Amino acid sequence: MTTMRLAVITGSVREGRHGPTITRWFEEQARRHGLFEVDVLDAAGHALPAALPAAPAALLDTGSRPPELRELSARLAGADAFAVVTPEYNHSYPASLKHLIDWHVTEWQAKPVALVSYGGMGGGVRAAEHLRQVFAELHAVTIRQTITFDQHWLRFDAEGRLLEPEGPEGAAKVLLDQLGWWSRVLRDARLTTPYVA
Repeated sequence: MTTMRLAVITGSVREGRHGPTITRWFEEQARRHGLFEVDVLDAAGHALPAALPAAPAALLDTGSRPPELRELSARLAGADAFAVVTPEYNHSYPASLKHLIDWHVTEWQAKPVALVSYGGMGGGVRAAEHLRQVFAELHAVTIRQTITFDQHWLRFDAEGRLLEPEGPEGAAKVLLDQLGWWSRVLRDARLTTPYVA
């Protein structure tokens, strides 16, 4: 069986952000799960232009972008599934994540998206729910299972290790099983019948 490719995206670029810690934890869970080849993408590592192109055709023309942005588009396009790690800022997800999403149109189509959120008392649930609307517009499928970390600053030690791993690791296993099912089904469907938006 061919290994599926999972792009794990860190959405925050905020100074002092906790996203990379949670991304590393989830990456470890995904690698241990064994179903996916994992590619970690960090929004902070890709300086996308502030302004989107005026014409939709220019936005679709990823081949004319600078090499580092072409590489980003190719990595997203090559993924069979996505896991988005997002904080909740002001009851929603960060602008940096929306900007990354908006710069890419077809890369998400007919692919599943898992949401891993973190925040204060709510664990980033509102950010995750807002992202479901965005990905639906982009013809992606957000899976039902999520992982949330409320008061995330209390959940990990100084080395980034989860203090009480049993519950989150169990949730990650269920999420990755579900993501794997959707990944396989949608990849087979895309290979059989190319998706038309």
